[in-house]
Amino acid sequence: MANKKLFKTLAGKLLPKTNAINEAGGRAYKLSPKAALAQYAVTGCLNNTFYADAETQLAKVIELSQQVDAVFIAQLALYARERGNMKDMPALLCAVLAVKDVSLLKAVFPRVMDNGKMLRNFVQMIRSGAVGRKSLGTAPKRLINEWLEARSDEAVFKDSVGQSPSLADVVKMIHPKPKTEARAALYGYFIGRDFNADALPLLVRQFEQFKAGESLDVPKVPFQMLTSLPLGTKDWTEIARNAPWQMTRMNLNTFARHGVFQEPGLPELIAERLRDPQAVRKARVFPYQLMAAYQNASGHEIPHAVREALQDAMEIAIGNLPKIEGKVYVFPDISGSMHSPVTGHRGGATSKVRCIDVAALVAAAVLRQNPSAEVVPFESRALEISLNPRDSVLTNAERLASLPCGGTNCSAPLALLNQRRAKGDLILYVSDNESWVDTPRYGTFGGSATETMKQWAEFKRRSPQARMVCVDIQPYGSTQAQERADILNVGGFSDQVFDVIADFAAGRLAADHWIGVIESVTL
Repeated sequence: MANKKLFKTLAGKLLPKTNAINEAGGRAYKLSPKAALAQYAVTGCLNNTFYADAETQLAKVIELSQQVDAVFIAQLALYARERGNMKDMPALLCAVLAVKDVSLLKAVFPRVMDNGKMLRNFVQMIRSGAVGRKSLGTAPKRLINEWLEARSDEAVFKDSVGQSPSLADVVKMIHPKPKTEARAALYGYFIGRDFNADALPLLVRQFEQFKAGESLDVPKVPFQMLTSLPLGTKDWTEIARNAPWQMTRMNLNTFARHGVFQEPGLPELIAERLRDPQAVRKARVFPYQLMAAYQNASGHEIPHAVREALQDAMEIAIGNLPKIEGKVYVFPDISGSMHSPVTGHRGGATSKVRCIDVAALVAAAVLRQNPSAEVVPFESRALEISLNPRDSVLTNAERLASLPCGGTNCSAPLALLNQRRAKGDLILYVSDNESWVDTPRYGTFGGSATETMKQWAEFKRRSPQARMVCVDIQPYGSTQAQERADILNVGGFSDQVFDVIADFAAGRLAADHWIGVIESVTL
């Protein structure tokens, strides 16, 4: 019989050698510039994370943008906005294009700047000088002017919510030439110059009349315009009755404080809105945002029907999660670094949702769609638990997120499967990939593969058809499993990740995997 130990050693030597040290000091594989930039684009929020600050993220994105072609930057900006539902990074990539290739900026600008918040982000980033210029320049000014002209007076007024810069600041910067008397009055209204009040758009006049107490009818404007006004229960009830989906999700406790749910029929109306499949998809909500809404709506003031509707909305939001043939294992990372906010630390506005919540949510969602799947959470070691696939996604996610945490050892769950001599078809990691516990010589690389790759090679001997997906939810630029035909590295926390996983599991992705998906975006 052949020497098994000898051939196992030889096989290990054929694995790719590490070429990077991750943020935690462990061995890792450096992502290619395109893959790293994509990871930043769909997970980076330009806030402080567990291992890196906002300034480091920004500098890294600028650096990586110089290493890839402008076409890819344009495609990535569209992908991050339209499929990743990101806000800051797509605007930053457009700001980079304003310097690198204005013709490509023109091609993607209307699709990325799909609301006033995105436009203000773009202007702020240009004016900061972070991308190499501080003035908007002729071409960006023309694009902003076209953006304004393409919107109705009512839409422009609704988009005027927000500061730093405000839409009024933008108007002052670009000096648009209004084509109608109503638009001229609106711009004058914004910037505090003389204007014909009678020519203001109807919605603006209704808003001013309500502010002045001349009308009792609550205008249909963004709620941010109303919150500083002395509103009563009747006013808040009317706001809740007409609120769009996202505003409803974000203000359930506000509605409760103002007695909205005491109004007959209002709890049922809001519940039906929250569980409306078309409204959920149109809102482009992150599944983790629904988790946050559910967690925040835990008081007795929120009717049971509304809480149930949030669970229904969650099922809709994860509805395109793949049902995968064969045996599936999901490895959610529950280590200490995963207890940091998923969107990073922001002064006064830090999300309560942590990376571990997102990992647990993905694991629970996969289990819901694939009842025979096995969930193996890990930190310094792998944990063996039993979850009921018939429990709600939120129930299982809460249980996973409450488990004790330790260091990060990405190879631990694979090692557990190898100890069992288990076989399978798909391995799915959800992690920040900052493994360090399984690095033999802490802080060095070269001469060896990661322990994750070694354990994967062992697993593949029993399951040669198996594939592995590493979902990264933090922007650090390295991975524990080098990409190849049977390994996919993908980033993000919107449901676009599920689409990529489904295609990969079914063998529908090209050789360049996720990057190929991004490069297929039509400009």
